Amino acid sequence: MNIDWVEILRSIGYATIGIILMMVCIFIFDLCFPYNFNKELKEKNVAAGFIIAGIFIATAIIIRTVIK
Repeated sequence: MNIDWVEILRSIGYATIGIILMMVCIFIFDLCFPYNFNKELKEKNVAAGFIIAGIFIATAIIIRTVIK
């Protein structure tokens, strides 16, 4: 069994970059829209949760397309 360390490190690097870019996208989204999503999520607003989930999914699709 031969382990390809380069591929493992590359995958970890891509995952790290993806998480950082998702955090940046959420920060930019918060700057663009003057709506307190953190407060709404704490109050269990399902619609705000769907918006945040949509941002995460859209960002993940874009990052996957760029990396591939």
